[in-house]
Amino acid sequence: MSESNYTTLRLRCERGVAFLTLDHGELNLMDMNLLTDLDAALNELEADAAVNVVVLQSANPDFFVAHADLDTIALLPPAPPPRAEKMGMIHALLDRLRTTPMVTIAKVAGRCRGGGSELALACDMRFAALGKAVFCQPEVGVGIIPGAGGTVRLPRLVGRGRALEIILGCADFSAEEAERYGYINRALPADELDVFVDSLAYRMAGFPAETIALAKESVSTGEAGLPDQLAREEELFLRSVHSDPAKRRMAAALAAGMQTPELEKSCFTHIWEPLAGL
Repeated sequence: MSESNYTTLRLRCERGVAFLTLDHGELNLMDMNLLTDLDAALNELEADAAVNVVVLQSANPDFFVAHADLDTIALLPPAPPPRAEKMGMIHALLDRLRTTPMVTIAKVAGRCRGGGSELALACDMRFAALGKAVFCQPEVGVGIIPGAGGTVRLPRLVGRGRALEIILGCADFSAEEAERYGYINRALPADELDVFVDSLAYRMAGFPAETIALAKESVSTGEAGLPDQLAREEELFLRSVHSDPAKRRMAAALAAGMQTPELEKSCFTHIWEPLAGL
């Protein structure tokens, strides 16, 4: 067994499975520190021929990832900068979870909203704890749109109508509801989640790495055009960030207590009423 510690996450490798545990403050907010560590951890894992499966999980029982940090979002440019690559850094990083030869699994036992939801959506599989896991894309409520793959990956999983319900409704979805919609693979009793996911991960890790990679590549042939869609999402997301409603609503949301544990533990279905009319 090997272990590595980063500023915002811990990495433990055992029997061909890497357990990547997010541990970043009270909320596991997605910010540049977390993204930088995730990139470094993936570099480390892809250089390790012994690792076939990666399980993303959280050290925080209440939050997988609360969402992206609104202060970080407010500092983003109004349009993608000139670059040779089609996708920007965040899209390219999260898409590595789809394109890496390793199997990637999100094990969700707490709140998983916004960028956290998009992190889970980028993984090959998602499993969640009944009565504990909560999923949401709340971006429209603060005047922006999902900007890390949510508008691209959700419709592919749940269909256009349900994706629009999730994205435009900005409501919380329980693990049971998320399973019914196809948002996640399976919802399990909280005390069975670890056993099920770990058993699945160890079983897959025992299969030939080359075969796993070929199977993932073959499944991905049906995802042609996804990088172009992600690049377009980035353009629209940045445009939304610099709109007047976004500036007003993000400021009001932070002033009302968003990004504090107290508010983040509340039901997001009801937090939008104070922002009405902004």
